[in-house]
Amino acid sequence: MFKNIILTGFMGVGKTSVGTQLAKDLGFTFVDVDKLIEADQHLSITSIFSKFGEPHFREVEARIIAQVMLGEGQVVSTGGGAVIQNRNREAFKKGGFVVCLTAHPDVIYGRIKHETHRPLLQTADPKAKIKELLDSRTQFYDQADVCIDTSEKSVDDVIKAIKERIRYAYC
Repeated sequence: MFKNIILTGFMGVGKTSVGTQLAKDLGFTFVDVDKLIEADQHLSITSIFSKFGEPHFREVEARIIAQVMLGEGQVVSTGGGAVIQNRNREAFKKGGFVVCLTAHPDVIYGRIKHETHRPLLQTADPKAKIKELLDSRTQFYDQADVCIDTSEKSVDDVIKAIKERIRYAYC
């Protein structure tokens, strides 16, 4: 079968909502990589970015991901940019079944426009930034075992789709 289910995808696509419920359904542990990074650094993601910059954040992120992928029986929610590093994608592939959650840029913006803890969107035109980041990351997101568009799906619908894809992949 598989050791873990790894949820990748852009911010605001539902990784935490889906991951939390999926873990409960499967009797797995839910692991939020961003929360582990914050605990490790004793700072919020926004503070890590502002104090140390994105390169430092990505180094810490890669270290935490490598540690998490040693475990099993987990649904792992990754940060939206974790896939840009080859070592993370390799760790995901070795660590389990990789599911990329996607959504239309307008849907993403609608879901996260009032959130202030998104350091990469602290810009004059967050919609344009979302599109720019999505365009640059799509090649990496597409390397997942399966991609599921969450734009018009409920959490339950997304979970059902993930379970179906896993059954299909491992039957």
